[in-house]
Amino acid sequence: MKPSVNLLSPDNHALVLIDFEGQMAFATSNIPVSELRTNVAIVAGASKIFNVATVVTTVAEESFSGPVFPELEEFYPIATSGYIDRTTMNTWEDENAYKAIVAKNKKKIVLAGLWTGVCIVGPALSAIEEGYEVYVITDACGDVSNEAHERAVQRMVQAGVIPITSIQYLLELQRDWAREETYGPVTTLMKKYGGSYGIGIHYAHNMLKH
Repeated sequence: MKPSVNLLSPDNHALVLIDFEGQMAFATSNIPVSELRTNVAIVAGASKIFNVATVVTTVAEESFSGPVFPELEEFYPIATSGYIDRTTMNTWEDENAYKAIVAKNKKKIVLAGLWTGVCIVGPALSAIEEGYEVYVITDACGDVSNEAHERAVQRMVQAGVIPITSIQYLLELQRDWAREETYGPVTTLMKKYGGSYGIGIHYAHNMLKH
């Protein structure tokens, strides 16, 4: 009855959200930006519900890339969340970001951000080299083309990265619907951002009284 150590739980990993900013989204084409924003909301909402150790980092926020997505700021307000702004494309090479991530003292690191082939590949490969287990939420990542995104994911998987999706991330943290303290917040999040799955939850709650 003991779950696999390969599963993510709220307290066994750190989540790093990288460069979810307007300038980075403008050129993203492998996924509709509307869908990307929804997936970011699911990931950020999940991390907040389960109190996951989370680092939010930006690149050249004031001079080039602009503010973070509203869906990210909904859960991590800029005034209180301590965003780490960088000049480096590889988050792992920024001293402040690196210190913030390793200070979480987690063996597993989960990454999501823009762009897959640059700002995700860099820290993913760097963290693996330092002995971390790295997961990438691939549908909460984007790049300038399908080719760029897919080759980046392929490269990371070959190096040992574990690919997952946004809803998979949320449900892996919940894992048991009998966990009543998070059941309500999780289903509320999905009713708002979960697409057809969320509509199904809304239907069940209203028509079947589940």
